[in-house]
Amino acid sequence: MINIPRGTQDILPAETPKWQYIERRLVEIAKSYNYKEIRTPIFESTDLFARGVGDSTDIVQKEMYTFTDKGDRSMTLRPEGTAAVVRSYIENKMHGQANQPVKLFYNGPMFRYERKQKGRYRQFVQFGVEVIGAENPAVDAEVLHMLYHIYSSFGLKSLKLVINSIGDMESRQEYKAALVEHFTPHIGAFCQDCQNRLHTNPMRILDCKVDREQPAVKSAPKITDYLNDYSKQYYEAVKGHLDRLGIPYVEDANLVRGLDYYTHTAFEMMSGAEGFGAITTLSGGGRYNGLLEMLDGPSETGIGFALSIERLLLALEAEGIELDVDEQLDLFIVTMPETVNETVKLLAELRTGGIRADMDYLDRKMKAQMKQADRLNVKYTFVLGGDELASGTVKLKDMSSGEVADVKIEELTSYLKERK
Repeated sequence: MINIPRGTQDILPAETPKWQYIERRLVEIAKSYNYKEIRTPIFESTDLFARGVGDSTDIVQKEMYTFTDKGDRSMTLRPEGTAAVVRSYIENKMHGQANQPVKLFYNGPMFRYERKQKGRYRQFVQFGVEVIGAENPAVDAEVLHMLYHIYSSFGLKSLKLVINSIGDMESRQEYKAALVEHFTPHIGAFCQDCQNRLHTNPMRILDCKVDREQPAVKSAPKITDYLNDYSKQYYEAVKGHLDRLGIPYVEDANLVRGLDYYTHTAFEMMSGAEGFGAITTLSGGGRYNGLLEMLDGPSETGIGFALSIERLLLALEAEGIELDVDEQLDLFIVTMPETVNETVKLLAELRTGGIRADMDYLDRKMKAQMKQADRLNVKYTFVLGGDELASGTVKLKDMSSGEVADVKIEELTSYLKERK
């Protein structure tokens, strides 16, 4: 027997309504902020992620699904959404559009070869947003407000928004130099990954899952001490907007995020719900002011976030929140052998009219068909036999109340629609 690949999952019919509900809600919220959907390929040139995400990141070094195509080109299944969106923005010259900034959202599968953990998969689904073309603290606040809005709209309470500023490129260069000087005497006690990061991306040492309790990490210089005046002012303006919007947040000077392209505002949303798991991060994002130029694009700025739908579902489960998913079938027609043809035709008319309806296809007896209707938890059912066809009227039974109403066959669609 061929089994499902490790780190992936089948989302079965009992669960897909939850996914559909969440995805509809996410789209509705994004559109209320005037964001437009973008869909990019599932695979891209490997160079896009090597340059855009960063050669020194775990994603590029360890986690990418990379293959050589028949044209001898190196391709990679997308491990995240931002680089692909930015590539599309540049390639399609969106910076030339009249309406600026360009506000986009996406939703789809991503792929990372990492150890399977609760709520984390090698193929996972991310919803994300990107705003490109405006360096303004109000834009950062809008993105953070949307993120908070999304989780709050599902009824989640145990939320913690963690923010930090990692400054502009000038501030980061000074800070990186200070980190190298600080960690060099202690680096032998750190894991091999951190030793490799010392001169390539020393900021990543701060969020290493292995060495986070090292004394040298706790005593490391703080990025906030190396922010230049512009970076400080920008960060204070973002926090001011959050205060006015009533969005609670916690500052963490060690929050640096894992990708090379972040500047200024960096953030993560976490769940403190009991039973959520050891990894508390729900989502994250930040501002990326140099990414477009790294990908040979115009000198534009951007900010965005990405959230995992798997992690969102896990948080809902941890807080005991049931989604208001309505998947109930409107109607089940109990049919007789002599009326099958008429039932097929009637079902087609009802479905075309927006009624969710079904019938028996296994030639069951009437009693068995009624049991099937019960199992399907339908709202209404009726028997379509010769007498009903002759009279043009059926006895429509409300399966919850047991009440029966005489309804003309030609009026079934309108009758059921009124009661949806």
